[in-house]
Amino acid sequence: MAVKKKTSAAAAPAVLSPRALGRATLERQLLLRRAEMSAKDAVHHLVGLQAQNTKPPYYQLLARLEGFDPAELAALMESREVVRIVTLRSTIHTHTADDALTLRPLVQEARDRELRIFRKRLVGVDLDRLRDLSRAYVEEEPRTPKEIREALLAEWPDADPQALSTAARCVLPLVQVTPRGVWGKSGQVALTTAEHWLGRPSAPVPAPDATVLRYLGAFGPASVKDMQMWAGLTRLREVFERLRPQLVTFRDENGVELFDLPDAPRPDEDTLAPPRFLPEFDNVLLGHADRSRVIPPQFKGRNGLGNQAYGSVLADGFLAAIWRLDAGRGGTPTTVTVQGLRRLGAAERDAVTDEAVAMLSVMTKAVTDSNGYDVRFASFIDFDG
Repeated sequence: MAVKKKTSAAAAPAVLSPRALGRATLERQLLLRRAEMSAKDAVHHLVGLQAQNTKPPYYQLLARLEGFDPAELAALMESREVVRIVTLRSTIHTHTADDALTLRPLVQEARDRELRIFRKRLVGVDLDRLRDLSRAYVEEEPRTPKEIREALLAEWPDADPQALSTAARCVLPLVQVTPRGVWGKSGQVALTTAEHWLGRPSAPVPAPDATVLRYLGAFGPASVKDMQMWAGLTRLREVFERLRPQLVTFRDENGVELFDLPDAPRPDEDTLAPPRFLPEFDNVLLGHADRSRVIPPQFKGRNGLGNQAYGSVLADGFLAAIWRLDAGRGGTPTTVTVQGLRRLGAAERDAVTDEAVAMLSVMTKAVTDSNGYDVRFASFIDFDG
């Protein structure tokens, strides 16, 4: 572990550089080396996969697991061992069934905040009745958001339609049922309750302590603010203070206190970090308030990450490029286009190309079909020019 030592006579916490923090997080995110781990165990270890779109969870596991086959995660979806549900940061995540039934109650505070934003557009709406009506309706059979909205409008015709459907999502733990999210299949969004889909009740609202420890195991070392940003929760300082005796602490270069598990890996900051292709909205890029451990400050807010058409390329452990995949049609090759956010050296380009081909060999037929494949490098984005 590479740290900068303070010269104070007191036993001050070591200071971790952005590179040291990045290597620690990449190790725990299974991105320094692919892990010999099942897809289900990886989803649990990572405390879920960001899943606003249906394909990113598969690409996230491909970047992290040795020998990953999309069919493995698809089978978990179809057997209901993992589900798609709104949890962390009010966004859809792929979680194990156990986590869906515990994390969703834990983050209800965030759903309540979201509901308060829409409350003025729900004048006259009894939320308890809305909850009961919505539950009965979606447990009768999975319903689309449009069907839910129309059913609630029949009860409250003067309410705002969008606010009604948002309220249903906030007061109930709704999961997207298959075939939505299954690799190689398509299906519109259809919703039912997690309890109905999984055949067992949600857990009572748990204490956040265990989730804090799991977060540190997958994203640490991290600050209180980092954890709050990741979860979409507030007022977690007292939880960290309660856990302090079983944690170790560091500081970042700005003096922010960072907490960590004592035995968690913290590799040397010069540890090799191979290139990795990540899909849009990967949690390694979103799991901290201060993202400089993975995103260089000069790229903050300027790298097109908000554009769902683009994924991210890590090189030397940091965001270095964006990428997109264009499926070959009409005899054209399937093409991966990489656009650097900085200049990529010749060795980096070779390593990125190899990683792109490995990705294509698993996720498409491009490497073996008659149309073939192409890896292209677009002109890099010159932020200084």
